[in-house]
Amino acid sequence: MISANNVSLRFGKKALFEEVNIKFTEGNCYGIIGANGAGKSTFLKILSGELETTTGDISITPGQRLSVLEQDHFKYDEYTVMDTVILGNPRLYEIMKEKDAIYAKEDFTDEDGIRASELEGEFAELNGWEAESDAANLLNGLGIETDIHYAVMKDLTGNEKVKILLAKALFGNPDILLLDEPTNHLDLDAIAWLEEFLINFENTVIVVSHDRYFLNKVCTHTADIDYGKIQLYAGNYDFWFESSTLLVKQMKEANKKKEEKIKELQEFISRFSANASKSKQATSRKKALEKIELDEIKPSSRKYPYIDFRPDREIGNEVLSVEGISKTINGEKVLDNISFILNHDDKVAFVGSNEIAKTTLFKILTGEMEPDEGTYKWGVTTSQAYFPKDNTKEFDCDLTIADWLMGYSPVKDITYVRGFLGRMLFAGEDGVKKVRVLSGGEKVRCLLSKMMISGANCLVLDEPTNHLDMESIQALNNGLIKFPGVELFSCHDHQFVQTTANRIMEILPDGSLVDKITSYDEYLESDEMARKRTVYIAKAEEEEEGEE
Repeated sequence: MISANNVSLRFGKKALFEEVNIKFTEGNCYGIIGANGAGKSTFLKILSGELETTTGDISITPGQRLSVLEQDHFKYDEYTVMDTVILGNPRLYEIMKEKDAIYAKEDFTDEDGIRASELEGEFAELNGWEAESDAANLLNGLGIETDIHYAVMKDLTGNEKVKILLAKALFGNPDILLLDEPTNHLDLDAIAWLEEFLINFENTVIVVSHDRYFLNKVCTHTADIDYGKIQLYAGNYDFWFESSTLLVKQMKEANKKKEEKIKELQEFISRFSANASKSKQATSRKKALEKIELDEIKPSSRKYPYIDFRPDREIGNEVLSVEGISKTINGEKVLDNISFILNHDDKVAFVGSNEIAKTTLFKILTGEMEPDEGTYKWGVTTSQAYFPKDNTKEFDCDLTIADWLMGYSPVKDITYVRGFLGRMLFAGEDGVKKVRVLSGGEKVRCLLSKMMISGANCLVLDEPTNHLDMESIQALNNGLIKFPGVELFSCHDHQFVQTTANRIMEILPDGSLVDKITSYDEYLESDEMARKRTVYIAKAEEEEEGEE
């Protein structure tokens, strides 16, 4: 068990937390939620001991091991992948290295033998003999291929490092597991594997995530951070949302009844306080009036942007025709003879573990990259707006937010432009901020403002939920559901994909395409997807045997 006891945290005069008391017990998974800036990640740092509290303390059951998902992707660059994962249990790693050093000695002494025996005993208690196979299972589950399990970390991609650090946090059955945004940069298959792992995990899990489906799937409890307090709810994210909404509704209804009663009592007192025959009744009602207290209903600190894509032109029947597109990146064929035709009501989610393939296809379709083979053609009634995964180029300038957006606006009027910025939660003074210094979430909201102001009827979005808080994701989700045009998008948020897409295209690891008009959940359960994946795996195994 881990608990916060009267915890307060202040930065100068600003209090982030005030007298927080909460217990996290074994066998439960707790989702930490709250608006951007509420202190979710900060609270995890307090629990882990990385941050000291102003008042109060954190207590952990003696002897229990706490494991944290680390965010520094360069910290273990000099280690192998396997060593990095096993470092998730520092004591086990120390024993392994000390054992190796002893057995490597040329002048092996009796003392060395005694020490080695002691280490072997502790090694066995910590399941050391299964350490490498356990680590390999974690890595394979997250999609890290066996052939790089002993590679050096510095030679891997950022996405691979994310998965390896997650495997490190999960390794060795920790008693308390702290995960800050564990689904970031994971593909949907890896997220599904992580969900099953946490569902079956028997110890304590505390997780911060903006993925609603993930929180609904794994959490037994929800801890809501709002105005420096943490309110604990038994149940997942949807239960919290329904419960908190219902609670506010009930408080408002109770206050309304109290206000009506107050008005009734005040009218009686005003009418009969000077009447001798009614004076006792008036006095009685004064006492009753003094006892009535209205419930304090604080407005939530959560803020929802208003996202509404309105196309300037209705789209025709001819939308997009793609024929035989192929592309090789750094010697690897990521797109192999891709062909499809879009209809005027298609909302297509591109899924699959090959992130480069999806991004490459989007860049080709928006004119940022040329295919090696094949062609594509947009219909004459279409207009496109593109949301790139890497937005570095977009903000490589010294313009203010308002001037930046003005450059894309068909109406050169500052009031018109500020209207779009206001919808995306940029207050008046924010308009003079330089785009170069914006946070990741602010840049995403700028790009969505640009897409809204464009009036396009075809939207291409490459991982638009990255860097957004849950409220902004919900607003974007709703905006895309309402959008009357065509959508092509990739996203790692299961609920976002399920509620938005009516057509699924999966780019398989060999660059081929599976295309099905269906919802995402139905696609995951479909026999066709399972069959095509089986065919692909069998084909890959045959090629490996041929090479041998």
